[in-house]
Amino acid sequence: MPAAHSQPSSQPSAIILAAGMGKRMQSDLPKVLHPVGKPPRPMVCAVVDACREAGCRRIVLVIGHKAELVRQAMAATYGIDHDIEFALQAEQLGTGHAVMAARDLFGREASSPGNEVFVLAGDGPLIRPMTLRQMLDTHRAARAGATIATSVIADPTGYGRIFRGSDNRFRAIVEHKNCTPEQLAIREVYPSYAVFDAQKLFALLPDVPRNAVGGEYYLTDVYELMLDRGVGVEVVQAVPPEDVLSINTPEQLAEVDAIYRARTPGAGSARQGARA
Repeated sequence: MPAAHSQPSSQPSAIILAAGMGKRMQSDLPKVLHPVGKPPRPMVCAVVDACREAGCRRIVLVIGHKAELVRQAMAATYGIDHDIEFALQAEQLGTGHAVMAARDLFGREASSPGNEVFVLAGDGPLIRPMTLRQMLDTHRAARAGATIATSVIADPTGYGRIFRGSDNRFRAIVEHKNCTPEQLAIREVYPSYAVFDAQKLFALLPDVPRNAVGGEYYLTDVYELMLDRGVGVEVVQAVPPEDVLSINTPEQLAEVDAIYRARTPGAGSARQGARA
């Protein structure tokens, strides 16, 4: 761990969204189970490892498509006595809906302020623990309701755009399909890295509306609700563009796998069965 980062005074938790099918992967396998690394492991394991290295004490996977395969894969990777918990999203109705599926597991954390929970995508294996620690430091220093990390990338197609006001302060995240032509030109994007005060997150999630365009409940709408109610939202431009690479096709999986292998030679075998 870099010396610049202080050890957390208490341990955060993590919710990893892992319910999707990944229709463009040309496979019926849940997207998060497609392998990366050498030896190959499900891509979601890289996200689990990053959370543990960042100090997370609890990790909850939200599962849906072929949920039992995800459970089996975690047992095969981390051992049958692994400490990963699961929440079932029986119907996939968006990221906000997915986090709501985990709400019952966070009753204690949601009962009082100051308990942090990361919400991350399970299909982002290039995530770095140092990025999560930087987010947590910023979040705690500001006593924020939420802290997100952003990235500026050359081709933002498909990503939620970071909308800022005339004062350059964060105002909202606009999903790609909802963007105006002017917003489509924004290159600062949201790669699904967030840490929340659990109490504030679960208090506001029921107020997230169903999106008229996509028909889903977007977690990204929580940030605007927070700002409207005077709850602080912090933004750190902390995600290297390389880490934002999407995995939606076999070709993209191969590209990310090559980067992951070059970055962490031998990491897969070293981390198997690891505990934080």
